[in-house]
Amino acid sequence: MSLLQLEDVTRTVIAPDQPALTILSGVNLTIEPGDHVSIVGRSGSGKSTLLNLLGLLDLPTSGVISFDDRPVKSYSGARRDRLRGASIGFVFQQFNLLAERTALENVTMPLLYSSGRTFWRRKKIAAEMLELVGLGHRMTSMPDRLSGGEQQRVAIARSLVRGPRLILADEPTGALDLDTGQSVMELIDDVAERTGAAQVVITHDPMIARRARRHFRLDRGILTPVDDPAFEPLTRREMREMAPTEPSTDVTAEGGDRDVLELFGVPTDDTGSGATARADAEGEAASEAEGDAPADEAATTDRKDA
Repeated sequence: MSLLQLEDVTRTVIAPDQPALTILSGVNLTIEPGDHVSIVGRSGSGKSTLLNLLGLLDLPTSGVISFDDRPVKSYSGARRDRLRGASIGFVFQQFNLLAERTALENVTMPLLYSSGRTFWRRKKIAAEMLELVGLGHRMTSMPDRLSGGEQQRVAIARSLVRGPRLILADEPTGALDLDTGQSVMELIDDVAERTGAAQVVITHDPMIARRARRHFRLDRGILTPVDDPAFEPLTRREMREMAPTEPSTDVTAEGGDRDVLELFGVPTDDTGSGATARADAEGEAASEAEGDAPADEAATTDRKDA
C-alpha cells in the first residue's frame, strides 16, 4: 500500500479577467513508506504548488491524490486537517519560529492538538525531541538567541515531534552555510531512516538532491524522473566525507529518547529500567493532570497561550 499517490494531477489558477494559468500538468508520483525522493526545479516551476498538494493543503483542479490508498477529496476539510497534522511534518527554508516563545515552547506547540497521554506529557516529549536534535542545552533560549543552524534544528524538532509518516522539506538548507546545511540533512536523514518516515525534499541544490534514492525534475509544471549520472545517490562513503566533523546526534532508545521513539511507533524494550521510567512518567502525567489543573482548564489555558 502506497503512502501518498498523485495520479494525473493538474492545478490551474483562474484570476479575474485573466486566462486560466496551468501551474501543474499531468503530475504522477507515488511515495512509499520509508521512501526518499528529491524534486529539483527552478523558481517558478511549480515547486511550491506541488508541495501544497503533497501536504494536503490544497486540492487539485483535476486528477486524484490518495493517502493510504484513499482519495483525499473524499475527506472533509476538518478531517484532512487532522490527517495532515498527525501524519505530515513540514521543514521550510525559513524557520517560522514564534519569536516570543522559547525553543521548548515552539516544539511543544504541535502537541497542544494531541489528546490523552501525549497531551499531558507534551513538555517532556518536546524536551526529549530537542535533546534528540542536540539542543538540550538551549531549551529556554529565544529564537533571536539561536544561530541559523540551531533555529533550523528547532524547526526540525517541531516538525517531527508528533511522529509524522511523511516529511516534506522545502529548501531546508537554503538559509544555511554549507557545513551547517549538511549537518541538518544528516539529522533529517537519520531520524527518517530510524523511524521509517518517508521524505520528499524539494531543492535546487544537486548535492542535497543526491542524498535521495529517487530523483525528479519539475519544469514548467511537468514532473519527470531524472536518469542522470549527476544525480546518482550518494554512497555511504561520500556521505561520511561530506558530514561535518562535529559529532552527529544519534537516535537511540536509551533514557529520554525512548518516549520519542514510542511516539514514532518504533518498538522499544519494555523490560528493566525502561519500563520503570515509563511508569514514572505516567505517574508524573497523572499528577500533573490532578494537581495542576483540571484537564479541560489546562488545555484551554495552553491553547489560549498558543
